[in-house]
Amino acid sequence: METEANGVDDALDGGLGGQVRSTVGRLYRRFRSERPEGSLGDTALDVLIWLHKHGPQTLTELSEYGQVAPASMSQSVNRLTSAGYAIRTPDPKDRRKVLFRTTPEGDDIAATTRTQRHAWLDAQLRALNAEDQHAIAHACALLSTIADS
Repeated sequence: METEANGVDDALDGGLGGQVRSTVGRLYRRFRSERPEGSLGDTALDVLIWLHKHGPQTLTELSEYGQVAPASMSQSVNRLTSAGYAIRTPDPKDRRKVLFRTTPEGDDIAATTRTQRHAWLDAQLRALNAEDQHAIAHACALLSTIADS
């Protein structure tokens, strides 16, 4: 049976980057799966949460956020507007542009989703012993340093 120390040694022998990518990806997918029943798809829900958090955005701004073509983002915002979770409004700075913003129903779904996701992760972290919690806090600090480099 492989010990934890051997797992760390194996990761340091060249697979640490792959291990980090895999683990972060799995954690992110698991985090995203925490949402209210019957909710929107991942992309539309991400856009809704972004709008809820950052306020009205143009299609171009949303496309840049999602790193997708405007045509793809248009499909997501059309789903949101059709469902009544977002609306189109003229940009007060440039009437030729359209802004997308959440409706009260969209705000409720975004807030509920964020609360559910955060509660899930917080519960998982609280279930760990203090030593493991400190290890994760240290790993987060190191990953933040890498992300900021």
